[in-house]
Amino acid sequence: MPATVVNLTVHGIGRPERPLDPGENEKWVTVEQFEQLLDAAAGIDNVHLTFDDGNASDVEIALPRLLERRLKAEFFPVAGEIGARGRIDRAGVRELVAAGMSVGSHGWSHRDLRRLDDKHLSQELTDASKYLSELTRRPVKRVALPFGSYDRRVLDRLRKAGATRVYTGDGGTARAFTWLQPRTSVPHDLDRRWIDDTFAGAPGLYRQATRAAARLVRLARI
Repeated sequence: MPATVVNLTVHGIGRPERPLDPGENEKWVTVEQFEQLLDAAAGIDNVHLTFDDGNASDVEIALPRLLERRLKAEFFPVAGEIGARGRIDRAGVRELVAAGMSVGSHGWSHRDLRRLDDKHLSQELTDASKYLSELTRRPVKRVALPFGSYDRRVLDRLRKAGATRVYTGDGGTARAFTWLQPRTSVPHDLDRRWIDDTFAGAPGLYRQATRAAARLVRLARI
């Protein structure tokens, strides 16, 4: 196992089957872009693929292409959206597990956890993981934070809820066995240069500055 990893987040692939939220189109890629990403990741042991939101493309497009290349990935559906239009359904979640993929939680309704009271935070953290555990018949202890958003209170609740790993949206490389791990979202303008820079842990100057600024903001909350 490598000492450091690059965690990538794919949100949607191909033509969306549902109306997208404002700005969400900035994180969707074409099938061709996705295949280019997978071809580059095949055989590289420090690139880890994750999928957020539970879009239908996770099963319809991503899964067969992952299997063709013998790649594994983690999928983080929004528990309360399973079966909705354009989203993965219950059978799809089970298909991911049967194919050897991992399933974690992306909350119940994709809300900013920092802004929730204790009751709704419990639903997002506890109820979502419980539902997914019952669905997959496996413990669901890994969490991908909606919007990558967190503060000290959210992290404390995650620890108390028994989360074994928490993924943020801070970008950059991660130490392989740390509890809190940054991820980098795959952008809609993905190209070979982005892939090479990101896999090497050396994003372009603009992305690097943006990532550093975002990380400072998040650290100030902890």
